[in-house]
Amino acid sequence: MKWKTSISCIKDGKEIVRGHDLQELIATKSFVEVACLILRGVLPKENETKMLNALFVSAIDHGVGAPSTTVARTVASCGNSMHTALASGVLAMGERHGGAIEGAAKFFQENTQEEERKEMRNRDNDAAILVAKLKEEKVRIPGYGHKVLVRDLRAEKLLAIAKDLGVYASCCVFAEEVERELNKISSKPLPLNIDGAMAAILSDMGFDWRMMKGLFVIARMPGLVAHAYEELTNDEGVRRIDEGEVEYQGG
Repeated sequence: MKWKTSISCIKDGKEIVRGHDLQELIATKSFVEVACLILRGVLPKENETKMLNALFVSAIDHGVGAPSTTVARTVASCGNSMHTALASGVLAMGERHGGAIEGAAKFFQENTQEEERKEMRNRDNDAAILVAKLKEEKVRIPGYGHKVLVRDLRAEKLLAIAKDLGVYASCCVFAEEVERELNKISSKPLPLNIDGAMAAILSDMGFDWRMMKGLFVIARMPGLVAHAYEELTNDEGVRRIDEGEVEYQGG
């Protein structure tokens, strides 16, 4: 059975990436441009390159307290290698940390596709009905709310950049409509967060929701490398939970 791919190959002594000579890409394109090429199959336009740069910067690091960072540093402190620490940090990403981007993108893409099939509709009213329905069914909409932040300024900045660059489209519009409706009926602030903003913008740029977690990992990887390296070079010993933070509840 053959492995079929349209991504890359070695042909006549040259490496070809999505139909482009890798040597030519090395000489003329940035990492972000070639990342877009290999992921989406086409080179990005200038405004898309700027948007992708902003998106990757926004998720590059969120502090030692972020679970993936805490885990990566803990594993590094145990005397493991760099790549082992990085792998552990990636494995710590789940639905509650780093994974909401996929669910949010799926939600935005499915609902905006439905909107586009039905042209004569009141969008704000539709968002209100949908949000009320999901609240009644106790379904949590991914991409909203934050454990610490009342407003997610990172998300707001990304949406502003998306508007300036002309990549703000139906998914971004829908994401902000949902945010307004959620906050009309919620007992606590539920801002569109960094996961939701990234999901909406990347969806409007044509990225499939099934790719979103991978895009978040690409953005976060430099931060994880930096934290793992700092832990390895500081070499302060094994990280462990302080006994004062442990409450035994057994017999």
